[in-house]
Amino acid sequence: MSKIPGSAHLNFSFGGLAILGGAAGYFRKGSTISLVAGLTCGSLLLGSGYMICNDREHHGHMLAAGTSGVMAVGMGQRFLKTSKFMPAGLVASLSVIAAAYNFKKEREWAPSRGD
Repeated sequence: MSKIPGSAHLNFSFGGLAILGGAAGYFRKGSTISLVAGLTCGSLLLGSGYMICNDREHHGHMLAAGTSGVMAVGMGQRFLKTSKFMPAGLVASLSVIAAAYNFKKEREWAPSRGD
């Protein structure tokens, strides 16, 4: 893993932010669910970046697209309920962007039908 491909950067960055955000929610508000969700989603995103770096691009982008999609739905519902952009609206927006990007990359790396 000496050279990190460009498409893994988003997942490593977003995964780290998810973990930090979950920890911040726990330490500021005592929210255990924020900590668990942040650690879970962040770890999955970091794992997807690792997969992309180790020649499993299709599976890595598929994992990241699914994880980002779940985050978009969960935080989108929270944003609609509270109407507070921070943090729910911001995380939902970033998750939609990450899901769309990873879905696009997953399609690029998908094995052809003849394989």
